[in-house]
Amino acid sequence: MPSRLRILVLDDEPIVCKRLKPAFQKAGYEVETYTDSAAALRRIEETAFDVVVTDLKMEGADGLQVVERTHQILPQARIVVITGFATLDTAKESFRKGAFDFVAKPFKLGDILDCVRRIEAELRGGGSTGNGM
Repeated sequence: MPSRLRILVLDDEPIVCKRLKPAFQKAGYEVETYTDSAAALRRIEETAFDVVVTDLKMEGADGLQVVERTHQILPQARIVVITGFATLDTAKESFRKGAFDFVAKPFKLGDILDCVRRIEAELRGGGSTGNGM
């Protein structure tokens, strides 16, 4: 694992990427953002991200497809699903496909940062696991 966590953020709402990128950078992480799932998946094939934060409902490949594909390409990556359409079923399906955590929108920046810090602690060998069911 590199000294700084590499995070890919995928959300078709540009404002989400615009908010998350500086927050993650300020916390010391390397961040790339995408609003298109096909472009994000191409990048995931090229780079070993530590964390992938993906929206659920998007044009093209939806979040569940991104979770499944990312889990195949980067089995060591931790995947966090963010969605404005949180239901018990979508949460269960996300965890079943390999998500580490599931965060309902709207969320506070502190909530998603705490989630990534938990992932960082786990990857560095001293933390907890996700909220998986």
